[in-house]
Amino acid sequence: MKQTFRSKNMFVFAMVWAGFVFVNAVDLTLRYSGKSTLIAAAVLAAITALVYAVAMRPATVLEEDGLRVRNPFRTTFLPWASIGGVSVSHSINVRHGEEMLRLWTPTSTARERAKAQRRGAAPARRGRFRTEPALTKAEQAAAEAFAGKTHADWVGDQITERVEAAKRRDEQPGPVTTAWAKDAFAVIAVAVALLIAALVIP
Repeated sequence: MKQTFRSKNMFVFAMVWAGFVFVNAVDLTLRYSGKSTLIAAAVLAAITALVYAVAMRPATVLEEDGLRVRNPFRTTFLPWASIGGVSVSHSINVRHGEEMLRLWTPTSTARERAKAQRRGAAPARRGRFRTEPALTKAEQAAAEAFAGKTHADWVGDQITERVEAAKRRDEQPGPVTTAWAKDAFAVIAVAVALLIAALVIP
């Protein structure tokens, strides 16, 4: 089963920015005034290219055959049996061979980790009578699974489980492949072309 994980905050920011750009693009089109409009459009395009690379593109994809890591300018594919270990701090770090790959998403901030630790602590009982609503078995299981863990911790556990499953199946380590992100460079190239055109056109 394929699972894709992103930074929710960054993705929401990217969507808000896309709406902002759309509104401004319409406004610039309706109020076209020559070179100044072209320069404003080029600046918007340049910032949008950056937002795409660092906010929309990064993703951690768990596929049947391995882990696909989409960072801003590179995509790395690691077969499950090639992963030596997974650690989680501010980011998820995947070791393969002598190298360590840092995943851009999801990450955990100090605030998220503190919140997760509070969530994992036993609730304080007040007075003689319990006032908190009783949880169903499903809700209790979910609470226990996420107790003290951030989203990054949970995704790290999912990766570890798939790595261990591959080892139990005696899968052989495959080659780790890395490729440049053509989509990110294409978006940046378009933004640069618009900027050059804005500066050259009188």
